[in-house]
Amino acid sequence: MRVIVLGAGVIGVTSAWYLAADGHEVTVIDRQPAPARETSHANGGQISVSHAEPWANPMAPWKALKWLGREDAPLLWRLRADPAQWLWGLRFLRQCTAARARANIRAIVGLGLHSRASLQALRRELALDYEQLERGILHFYTDAREFAAALPAAEAMREFGCERLPQTAAECLAIEPALAASSVPIVGGTYTASDESGDACRFSEALAGQAAAKGVRFRFGAGVAALLREGGRFAGIRLDTGDNLGADLTVLALGSYSPLLLRPLGVALPVYPAKGYSATLHLPPGAVAPTVSLTDDGRKLVMSRFGQRLRVAGTAEFAGYDTSLNARRCAALRQRIAEIFPALSGVDRVDYWAGLRPSTPGNVPLIDSLAGAGLDGLWLNTGHGTLGWTLACGSARLLADRIAGRDPGLDVSPYTLEKSA
Repeated sequence: MRVIVLGAGVIGVTSAWYLAADGHEVTVIDRQPAPARETSHANGGQISVSHAEPWANPMAPWKALKWLGREDAPLLWRLRADPAQWLWGLRFLRQCTAARARANIRAIVGLGLHSRASLQALRRELALDYEQLERGILHFYTDAREFAAALPAAEAMREFGCERLPQTAAECLAIEPALAASSVPIVGGTYTASDESGDACRFSEALAGQAAAKGVRFRFGAGVAALLREGGRFAGIRLDTGDNLGADLTVLALGSYSPLLLRPLGVALPVYPAKGYSATLHLPPGAVAPTVSLTDDGRKLVMSRFGQRLRVAGTAEFAGYDTSLNARRCAALRQRIAEIFPALSGVDRVDYWAGLRPSTPGNVPLIDSLAGAGLDGLWLNTGHGTLGWTLACGSARLLADRIAGRDPGLDVSPYTLEKSA
């Protein structure tokens, strides 16, 4: 079939790869000049099945209230006259029960394990280099209550197949000695040895190059102005140049912008942008910096090492489609690094970035056909929130399997639009 993939982030590029591997004629369209120039560009770099606990959990409403109005809060909700924001917020609250949080953990872990294995197989097949490290992910805690509160979620993940194991403070320092210099004591943690890290942008660029060599066409600098409908079927896309394009099948992988294109067609996609921040520290030779990927759970920050760069990323700011940098939130990243790694407080060069993470209320992505909404021929691969890099290869394989009518080897129902309603 002729397939168009809308979006050249890590979700779109992996979708294109697996669909092309099935023999389809694939074209990827993106408004940027190259792959991974928006949400996939400077994220936290973790392949983190162990990060499967969704934002929506029984403690989330109380934490959100505690953080309300704090510019440096891990989760900042900016109230707007935006019905989509309020509707998403109500759906988020519905997901905050213990039962729903557990079901969402199960769905995220299942897809995460599938995705991590798919990434590893693809890396071996194509000899991809994206500054990856296979040293696991250590969640560390500087507050004893937060550490205790994290253990039930870690236990649930182990039950579903992710070996996220509790660690004492001493064991945390043995796993990552750079934490020994922290000015705030480490009280404990959890460690997932099978998790990984790597630069999602470099991966996307490398895989796009391999895909192009296999015949996938990339059309950059072309924005999508509208999705077209004719009768009960999806009829194609209109570009911002005025061109209309059609295909046998189209995949919508435009992250946070996917619901804006579907809204005129009467489809309310439960995806809303959560702005995340990152700081990339360029390390001098001999710098004492972590080499194990870290998650500072209390601050909702992740830290990953790419050669002589240290990426610190996280937080969620619900502020619509604003991608501007907030100086207070950028400063909070540097302040936390100065607390945990005091010797790095004098790094000369730091690159700040913000991107919009397409979040569903329960953090479970949408990988589904829109035929039931009268848009036969249009498929979704979006809504991955903070876990787009973690879930990319597995989501793309699941998409390709569903389109081909193959058994993907896991329950597809959690990732459907009907389930997310």
